[in-house]
Amino acid sequence: MSSTRLPTLRRMQRAIAAMACTVLLCGGAQATGLTVLMADETAAHVEFVRQLRETQDAGSLFNLVHLAAGEPVGEDFAAASRPAGITMAVGMAAARSAIERPGQDPLVLAMLSRLDYESLKGTAALRRPERQIGVLLREPAMADQLALIDALLPAKRRLGVVATVESEPVVSELQRAGQGWDLQVEYAPDAKSLAAALRLLVPRSDALLVLPDKIGDSQAATLAVLRAGAGAGLPVFGSSEGLVRSGGLAAAVSTPSQLAQQARALGRKLAAANGTASVLVEAATPATVRVNTTVARGLGLRLPDERDLTARVTGVR
Repeated sequence: MSSTRLPTLRRMQRAIAAMACTVLLCGGAQATGLTVLMADETAAHVEFVRQLRETQDAGSLFNLVHLAAGEPVGEDFAAASRPAGITMAVGMAAARSAIERPGQDPLVLAMLSRLDYESLKGTAALRRPERQIGVLLREPAMADQLALIDALLPAKRRLGVVATVESEPVVSELQRAGQGWDLQVEYAPDAKSLAAALRLLVPRSDALLVLPDKIGDSQAATLAVLRAGAGAGLPVFGSSEGLVRSGGLAAAVSTPSQLAQQARALGRKLAAANGTASVLVEAATPATVRVNTTVARGLGLRLPDERDLTARVTGVR
């Protein structure tokens, strides 16, 4: 057997074992049973699933199925997993696979970015849902990011944002939440060409915000924004812990543990829903604040600790 076939074989073996587990146990499973689909084992996804497993109710089924990225879920799995009660797809690849299969069980699409969700909105499964579907975004709402910036820089209102055309849904959410802010938005051709937009943006801004878009997902693009902010003495905010570690001042984030708790609650909400099938979208909540104290000292800022800031941000909501 060639080595190139081994990973696929292992995935098939894991899926078969998971299906066997379902068939053996589903007779005694309760409605709170959970089937989890995972296609890519990033650190965040693995931690998210670990939290789900550890908080599963005693006596109810927990069924983890590993999929090859982009692999549709077959009819045999759909039939076997249906008694589990709730299906949860972790990440974009698993979400695409999950919505392609028929089923009446409530479905949670978890750990998606806002732009992931926007790319799925046009699919038939979400435009004309045949079951209750929940979408859990992995980032806190833009209102939480603005609450954090307001807590740290209460006298500043000029917030600079560099975006691309694909960022428009996130920019629109920011604009809706940003009443009373002087939002300065400059568009770059793509995430690799930010220099011109940043030159226009920096002189008109009191702080910069990196959106959870292609710029925020690119280490090189994020570093370009951080360097522009550092060169002008401007604090940079965002929605990832990586940005804070790399030189951002602060970020409102949601941890895999928090997201797992929210995903489970969303699943129960869907299972209890009556009436017409629909799609329910939730931003990550609560947010947890992360601060780079070294950057704060360099900017001459005396900040509350992360716990106090987290309470302040969640209190605004």
